[in-house]
Amino acid sequence: MATENSKDVCDSPLEAASSPEPVGVRHSPPRAPPRRQFNTMFGVVVDAHDNKSIDFGSGESPYHRRMRLKLEAVEKSEAALASQNSTGKNKTEAGIESPANDSSACSSASTGNLERSPTDEEKQAAEEKLEVEEILEVVMDAHGAPVSEVVTVQHVKGVVAEPFKTKSAQNRLLLKGGQVVNDDLMVQADVYIEDGIIRQVGSDLVIPGGTRSIDCRGKLVMPGGIDTHTHMELPFMGTKSVDDFYWGTRAALAGGTTMIMDFVLDSKGVLPLEAYNKWREKADPKVCCDYALHMAITWWSDKVKEEMAVICKEKGINSFKVFTAYKDVFMLRDDELLKVFAACKELGSLAQVHAENGDVIAENCKKLLALGITGPEGHYMARSEEVEEEATHRCIMLANQVNCPLYVVHVMSKGAADSIRRARSKGAVVWGEPIAAGLGTDGTHHFNSCWRHAAGHVMGPTLKEDPSTPGYLMDLLANGDLECTGSDNCTFNADQKALGKDDFTKIPNGVNGVEDRMSVIWEKGVHSGKMDPCRFVAVTSTNAAKLFNIYPRKGRIAVGSDADVVIWDPTAMRTISAATHHQKVDFNIFEGMTCHGVPKIVIANGRVVLEEKELHVTQGAGRYIPTPCFSQYVYNRIQCRDVSRAPKKVEREPYDGAIVEIKMDDKKGSVENPITASRDSMFHSRPPTRGGGRNMHDSGFSISGKQVDDQRMVKTSGQRISQPPGGRSSGNLW
Repeated sequence: MATENSKDVCDSPLEAASSPEPVGVRHSPPRAPPRRQFNTMFGVVVDAHDNKSIDFGSGESPYHRRMRLKLEAVEKSEAALASQNSTGKNKTEAGIESPANDSSACSSASTGNLERSPTDEEKQAAEEKLEVEEILEVVMDAHGAPVSEVVTVQHVKGVVAEPFKTKSAQNRLLLKGGQVVNDDLMVQADVYIEDGIIRQVGSDLVIPGGTRSIDCRGKLVMPGGIDTHTHMELPFMGTKSVDDFYWGTRAALAGGTTMIMDFVLDSKGVLPLEAYNKWREKADPKVCCDYALHMAITWWSDKVKEEMAVICKEKGINSFKVFTAYKDVFMLRDDELLKVFAACKELGSLAQVHAENGDVIAENCKKLLALGITGPEGHYMARSEEVEEEATHRCIMLANQVNCPLYVVHVMSKGAADSIRRARSKGAVVWGEPIAAGLGTDGTHHFNSCWRHAAGHVMGPTLKEDPSTPGYLMDLLANGDLECTGSDNCTFNADQKALGKDDFTKIPNGVNGVEDRMSVIWEKGVHSGKMDPCRFVAVTSTNAAKLFNIYPRKGRIAVGSDADVVIWDPTAMRTISAATHHQKVDFNIFEGMTCHGVPKIVIANGRVVLEEKELHVTQGAGRYIPTPCFSQYVYNRIQCRDVSRAPKKVEREPYDGAIVEIKMDDKKGSVENPITASRDSMFHSRPPTRGGGRNMHDSGFSISGKQVDDQRMVKTSGQRISQPPGGRSSGNLW
C-alpha cells in the first residue's frame, strides 16, 4: 500500500539519482499547490493525473528536458508570486504552503546547468492561468536506462476534478497464462493492465519494468460481473435495507461483481431529479466499485415526463422502471403505463417493469387475513403464478403498441418466462432478467415452521413452490430466451422482518444475492452442464453492458476496456453461509449451498481488491458510470420497425356507388334501429312477436339487478283471478 509522505520532490538530478528510492520516480516542477509524493514498493509516484497523452518522439534527452521544464516552472512560480504581491491578496488555500521557498532552490539548481533563458512569450504565459501543464515522468526500464514521458494534463475551468482515490500505487499488472473468456470466444492469452485500463491482450507481450505478474495458469480470466438489479439502503415498508452502498458493493466485489446497477426508487410524488440527487449523495461517498442507476417512475404527470428527458440527457440514466404491483404505493394504471412507454421510446431509453397484478394481490391479501392466515405463507398464497404471468403478458402487449423495448425484471415463474419466450418468438423486442434467488432456490421455504426462516424468503414476485422452477429458468437463460441476471439484493435483518410478525403484508420484501450471484449461476448453469463459460460471461456481464450501452467499456476483456477482471477458479469450492458472507444482513437464502467455481482474484479499475480470500477495498473508490441512450443493441430493431411497420394509407379509387338513405325517427329524432337499445332503456328493445308478446331472444339481464318487466303490475292479495290456468276451482282458493 502507498503511504503519503510530506517531503517534496528532489530538486536536482543528482539528488534524484542518489535517492535511495527504487525505480519508477516521477518528477514534476514546483507549482502551487505543491505536489504530494507517495512511497511505494516500486518507487516514488507523485500525484496521478487523468487524460494523459504521452510523447516518445522528442529528440531531447531526459536530463535536459527535466531541466528545461524546471526552469519554466520556476518562471511560472515567480510570476504567480509577483502577481500575488501586487494585488495584496493571499491566494494560498488552508493547509497548503506557498511554493515560494522551493522555487529559489530549484532556480539555483537549474540555472547552473542550462544556459537557456525564458522567452517573453513564456513569461507572458506564466502570468496567465494556464490550462495545460507539462509534467515529466522518469521511469527506468529493466536495464536501468531512463525512458522519458511528457504528460499533458488538461485542466477544465469551472470543473472540480474528482480526487485520486486509490490507496495503491501499483498500476501495472500482468495476468499471465490464463484462459481469457469473453461472451463469444475463449483463448489462451496474457492480459496487461495499466492505469485501470486493459492495454494489451495476447502472447509474448512487451511490458515495462516494475509490473506485477499474476500467475493465472489453470484459471479463467473473465470480465467482472455486472449486477443489473440492486436496492442498496432502500427506504421501504417503514424501514431501510441494511446493506448500504458500502456493505453492498464490498460484498459484490467479494463475489466477483465489479459493477452494480441500483434503482432510484423514492416515494410517490417525488420528482425524478430530486430522487436522483438523493441517490447520488448516498452512493458516491460509499461505493467500493463502479455503479450506474435506473430510475423508477411511480407516478405520472407532465412534470415527470419533462424531467425524464433531463435524467436521460444530463444525468446519464437510460432506463426507467414501472410497477404493476404495490397498489396505492408504486403501481401505475394501464393508461399511465402507455404514456411512460411512449416517453421511453421517444428518449431512446429502455423501459423496465415489475410485472404482477396489483389489484388481484390486494384482494387476495384481504381474503387471507380474514381467514386468519397472517404468516409468511400468506405472502406466497396471495401471489399465484398466473398473477405474474398475466401482468408480464399485458406489459409486453402495451409496450408493443408504442414500439417500445421492454425489460422484465426478476422473472420468477415458468408462466412469466414462457410469456417472454413466446413474445420473442413472434419478434417482440423484450428481454427477461431472472435473479440469483429464483435460479438457486424455491418457494417451499415459505412454509417452514421457523417464522424467521420463512420470512427471510419473502420477496416480490415470490419464489415459486414448484421445485422444478429454478431449473426451468436456468434452461431458458442458457438457451437465450432470458437475457441477463441480477440479484434484486434488498436485505433486511430479523428485527426488520419482524415488523410483519402478525401480518404478512407488513413483512419487508427482499432477499440477498449480490455476493453469491456469480457462484450460484456457475453452479446451477456451468457446473451442471447447461451452459458453457462463454454463456456464463454473457449472462453475468456482457449482455448487461450491451443492453445499457456501456459495452465494450464494461463486459469484455479487450484492449481499451476498463480493467474490471475476475480470475475464476472453476475447480475451487465454497459453502455459502451467513456466518462467512461479507454482507451486513444476518440471513442468507442460499445457506449451506456448496458451489463449484470461486473468484480467486478480483480486479476493479486496475486495482486488486480480492486476493487470498482477503478484501482490500476503499470506501468511495467506485465511480458513477453514465449509461447513454439509444443503445444499438436495443434500438437497431426499434428504429427499423418504425420505418418498416409505419401505418400506411391504402390508395384506392373513390367509391361512387349508391349509398343507403338513413331514416330518422320523427318522435325521438334518432335513427330507427330495432336491434339497438334506446337511450332511455337499459335493455335491448327487439320488436314484439307477431302475437304481441315479448321477444324471447331479447335479454332481460342487467348488472344492476333490474328486470325488463319490473314496471309491470305486481299481483297483490286483494286481487282475484276469475279464470286461473288449468280451469276454475270450485273452492274458495281464488
